[in-house]
Amino acid sequence: MSACLHCGTAVEGETEAFCCPGCAMAYEIIRGVGLSRYYAEREACPPRPEPASGSWDSIPLETGPDGSVATRLVIDNLRCASCVWVTEAVLQRTPGVLGATVSYATGRASLRWDPAHTSLAVLAGRIAALGYRPRPLGAAATPDRDLTVRLGVAAFAAMNIMLLAISVYAGWWDGMEPRWAAVFRWATLVLATPVALWCAQPFFAGAIAALRQGRIHMDLPIALAVALLYGHGVLATLSGFDGYLDSLAMLVTLLLAGRMLEGRGRRHAAEAALALASSLPATARRETADGLETVPAGELRAGDRIDLGSGEEIPADGVVLEGVGEVRMALLTGESAPVAIGPGSQVVAGAIVEIGALTVAVEQAGDDTLLRRMARQLGVAADRGLAPTLADRIAPRFTLATLLAAAVTALVWWRIGGGAVALAHTVAVLVVACPCALALSQPLAAAAALGATARRGLMLRSAEPLLALGEIDIVALDKTGTVTGGTPTVISGADDAIRIAAGLERYSAHPIARALLAEAAARRIPLPAAHEVVEVPGHGISGMVDARHWTLGAGESGEICLADDRGDRSIIRLGDRIRDDAPRIVAALQSRGLRVALLTGDHAEVASAVAVQCGITEVVARCGPEGKAEWVRARQAEGHQVLLAGDGINDGPALALADVGIAMGSGAAATVLVADGVVGYPALGPVLAGFRASDAARCAIGRNQRRSIGYNVLAVLAAALGLVNPLVAAVLMPLSSGMVIWGATGVERTVRQKEER
Repeated sequence: MSACLHCGTAVEGETEAFCCPGCAMAYEIIRGVGLSRYYAEREACPPRPEPASGSWDSIPLETGPDGSVATRLVIDNLRCASCVWVTEAVLQRTPGVLGATVSYATGRASLRWDPAHTSLAVLAGRIAALGYRPRPLGAAATPDRDLTVRLGVAAFAAMNIMLLAISVYAGWWDGMEPRWAAVFRWATLVLATPVALWCAQPFFAGAIAALRQGRIHMDLPIALAVALLYGHGVLATLSGFDGYLDSLAMLVTLLLAGRMLEGRGRRHAAEAALALASSLPATARRETADGLETVPAGELRAGDRIDLGSGEEIPADGVVLEGVGEVRMALLTGESAPVAIGPGSQVVAGAIVEIGALTVAVEQAGDDTLLRRMARQLGVAADRGLAPTLADRIAPRFTLATLLAAAVTALVWWRIGGGAVALAHTVAVLVVACPCALALSQPLAAAAALGATARRGLMLRSAEPLLALGEIDIVALDKTGTVTGGTPTVISGADDAIRIAAGLERYSAHPIARALLAEAAARRIPLPAAHEVVEVPGHGISGMVDARHWTLGAGESGEICLADDRGDRSIIRLGDRIRDDAPRIVAALQSRGLRVALLTGDHAEVASAVAVQCGITEVVARCGPEGKAEWVRARQAEGHQVLLAGDGINDGPALALADVGIAMGSGAAATVLVADGVVGYPALGPVLAGFRASDAARCAIGRNQRRSIGYNVLAVLAAALGLVNPLVAAVLMPLSSGMVIWGATGVERTVRQKEER
């Protein structure tokens, strides 16, 4: 019996064998490009190679000025850093490939190649031949069927073995005929055999790979415990006494379930965000000598003239040549109201024409637009590596200590009581000290904290940003849609002025009209009849009300002016109201010692007014998408940890760069997807709840890890001294995990206590 040289599957026959032609081909590809050391350094075996599925001819490609083409793919089933290294190296050494990078943090491959020498289908087949699964960006992930089947078999066996074990244990007290006890023991061995020899294979592969690199991995004591438990179970069944195969089956099932959950949740949000943030309108109406033609937006070039109407999204950056209107750019610039534009005004891709008809001269198209530049920044930020957890740092030492204790136990008891006694006490040491509880201490407490934040309106993507909140020392808040409601609101104005203005605007869909109508409804002011109403985009609205001619137009910053034909004037002040809880939350954040800053694309005057109302002293106004990202980057260069809360596409690059990015749920979809967390309702309170939950989780994790280590030290010592036999060890093993679970349940209580102070 030997193992496949590529995927590790057990095979019969010669020492150097392969389980299938696909593995043989993958082996030859890797050796052929000079990467043989991959097999000595990998931490886990790849899955068996399968042909690349799907049609690769329809995948959108980007053509460069030199004729090369590029695209991004997602690669599933990358199991370790060596998988990333060998995939990237094989692609880079493929003839015709000009550039290839693979990120384990996001699972994406960025490829650029010469279409005269290779194709995307060839490259996808190359990846699939190594045992990994390529798919287009945004396509549904293919589940790891190998791991799923292993988990299913282990769970099925574990449930049935536990039922048989309960029957055997019950027979100790009520009496059971020896022949039935023997039947149950043999049935248990039959069920446990595939669990030990096949389901647990990933742990054996990980342990062996780590040993080849001279490292000690947490898979090692697990593999040893499984091997010894199974060996002990075989001997016990042959000798007619009870083994501990129920513990073996349950241990393998729980560990496989944890591995599957970890793989399923990895990087999904960042991938979806990049696919959405990099999108532009599919088509554009371009002027030609013969009239208008509809062309794909990707074919636009600098100098083209395009026509746009109300409700259309601008497909390229440019300057207005003809027409007047209003454009909503809140998601790109942070402005809370539509911007009046006319000939000479700059417009950007992704903005929406609210009112008017425009002719625009294209200046930047495709990858050069502001929207695409932001998407590239998001891509770079999303490829950041993940920091190792405390359990990752402790595990090697903990594992080494466990193995040394088991070795000493085996040696001492071999001399004292012989092989049978030494085996029993060694198995007890390995089982009772299984490092599962140490590994579970962080995810269980973090899961409880994630539930606590979700119940308070903050949905965090994973445990990583939750725990990172404990290191934050600067909180940067976007103004529009985050600190404020994000829509124009009437701040002040006389009832008579509100009545006339709302009457003029009663049939308009303009955001200012909606604000005036809402204010009139709030004040219970009946709307008068208006006649001869004329709305001029970018200038205002006029008409007859009460037999007088009125004009409503822009005044000073944040004001609209109502004037009649007799010269009477009234001022209605508009603003973006701050959220009700903003001052209280800002004060609470500052009381934690956090530095709070306000970032906005609005005017300095408007930003300062909002900051004063909230109690914020640090204000950065006229700050565009790239400016916000630079501000975050500069603070990080100074050694600070930054949390950014925002709601617009303009916040996307900064959200991705920030140590923790929080998006308001009512904001742009791309922003919501790229952020580390989403606020579910219009308030800032959930952000503060996130800090409180992070504090509670970090305390619980530290407490759980101390309890787990303390318990394991005492348990290992007792087992090594012969005070704990394997059966008792199998019963005690869940106790450490139970302590961790009990500690995690206190997270919600701690958060509630912090709220009541």
